[in-house]
Amino acid sequence: MSVASPENLPLILAGPILRKCTSNEVVWWVATKEPLKGTLSVYQGDTLLLDTELEAQRRYQVGKQAWVTLIQINGKLPVNVGLSYDLHTNEKNIATLAPHLLYQGEVRPHFTITDRADYILHGSCRAPHAECKDALAAADSKVASTPIQERPDMLLMSGDQIYADHVAGPLLNAITHVVDALGLMDEILPQSPIDCMQALHQHDEHLYGRQSLLPKSSSGWLSGKEKPIFSSKECVNHLITFSEFFAMYLLVWSPAMWSYLGKRYQNPPLNLTASNATKWQEETSLIDKFVSEIPFVARLMAHIPTYMIFDDHDVTDDWNLTIGWEKAAYENSFAHRIIGNGLMSYWLCQAWGNQPSRFNEEFHRYADNLFSARVADAHEEFVEYLYQFERWHYTTETSPKVVVLDTRTRRWRSESKMNKPSGLMDWEALIEFQQQLLHQDKVVVVSPAPMFGVKFIEALQRLATWLGQPLVIDAENWMAHPGSANTLLSIFTHTKTPTNFVILSGDVHYSFAYDIELRYRKSSPNIYQITCSGFKNQFPEPLLSICDTADTLLYSPRSPLNLLTKRKRLRIKKRTPTTRSRRKLVNQSAIGELKLSDTGKPSYIGLLTGENTTVEFKATSEE
Repeated sequence: MSVASPENLPLILAGPILRKCTSNEVVWWVATKEPLKGTLSVYQGDTLLLDTELEAQRRYQVGKQAWVTLIQINGKLPVNVGLSYDLHTNEKNIATLAPHLLYQGEVRPHFTITDRADYILHGSCRAPHAECKDALAAADSKVASTPIQERPDMLLMSGDQIYADHVAGPLLNAITHVVDALGLMDEILPQSPIDCMQALHQHDEHLYGRQSLLPKSSSGWLSGKEKPIFSSKECVNHLITFSEFFAMYLLVWSPAMWSYLGKRYQNPPLNLTASNATKWQEETSLIDKFVSEIPFVARLMAHIPTYMIFDDHDVTDDWNLTIGWEKAAYENSFAHRIIGNGLMSYWLCQAWGNQPSRFNEEFHRYADNLFSARVADAHEEFVEYLYQFERWHYTTETSPKVVVLDTRTRRWRSESKMNKPSGLMDWEALIEFQQQLLHQDKVVVVSPAPMFGVKFIEALQRLATWLGQPLVIDAENWMAHPGSANTLLSIFTHTKTPTNFVILSGDVHYSFAYDIELRYRKSSPNIYQITCSGFKNQFPEPLLSICDTADTLLYSPRSPLNLLTKRKRLRIKKRTPTTRSRRKLVNQSAIGELKLSDTGKPSYIGLLTGENTTVEFKATSEE
């Protein structure tokens, strides 16, 4: 079966995704096969409120038949009322171009602009090859049956929106076909065993063999032996080029290119070994299930304002975990380029829509030089610029304010050992974070990794670090670095810390909720650590059950072991999930649901699982 001809490509390759949403500015992200012409219009009922010319929007051509446009509409729009929007291009609209985006009875997608953040959907870690169901599809089902004024205020995606370092074989095959079909740009790969992307796709190790092509280092922190720089245990299909990263975003966010490809992605290459052929069949079944749920995910993101931040897998596993890792990665031109491609695709597909004003004209000149002018060396120059960029964090214009943290690029590096985990944020970044909290009585913080995690697991991570193997069990948490841990705890003990402080996290592939207070202080702020992970991922069993039990036994509220942790000034009470087991940790694919009172205190902390069941975390009197 051959791929359909390019003229049969759908106009809309992915999106529109509803992004930043305020009474003065609404933003949509969309990928198309050609430059959009026409208008985007916003309605209240059948009354046109505002529209904007699509030709006037900033856009980038990333392939012969691939354009990314960020549509911004500015002007006064009503708050807390039902609105809708539509694209009018080439005498067509969303109903004809992307009918899968519409709920039953709709003629165009509906949304609400709110200045509140009282009802939040949140989570992370969406692995296409995971065996569990996609909780984002379950969230779409709930939104479909919810009146528009009662729908969530926003969807917060706290990392690992893609797994660039662990791609199933059939998905990588589909990525390759998308690159070819859209004519996505090629690139020269410096200090690499393959010259360019086209050579990579023709290489015998293109599928299930990329670990042999990925960069290696003999830096001292790797014991003087040449070892892989990228630490993922499953990097046999690691993404390498910008075009591969971009194609993956199209495939995880939209059914359009899957429909165009048909079943072609399922056809394995002829040179697979017997074991890889078996793996291919298993992965094909998993990817088929993933693809069947994508239309619902796309519909959800078309209706609910969606905000995003990266974690490691959006680029590569253990990204910037230690200064030794950074030294090995950034001194190797090939590794440097791969990480840069991950950052570039993150900006284009995720960060740009969070807060467009963060990216000024200087930033866009580098993008223009690469995507529009195709200036020589523009790719490397843009990558270098991205490495120096320090404004990935942002806040929302809501009550409570939502403060989204960059815990990956502004690390507090260890000064004692090259392989000791870095702090998740350096002193300067933490002071900027503290400034965002001043004069706030309530706040929601998005930290990709939990600020207050499971103590027993953190103890195992400390042990791995002591043994010189921090990469073995991802030994990165807020308490792993003394400087960042003490500064963070000082922020919580500051007299001007908000009264109600909610922390939303993901990363760990299980879910839990803690109520936290300061010991020995009557006027302690109310701190809530709420973790949901993953959207489509789970922790290995029975390992999680063992860790859960050990944590309960060793770190009970009165255990003297608590005095040996950096959190000895805190009293932590674990919330009990409404599951049949006695465990505090929930190991199901799920999306978090958070509802806040007017004071910013949680009135409901729960999960909507991929199986469409609900779990609530009930407050308890003891840890």
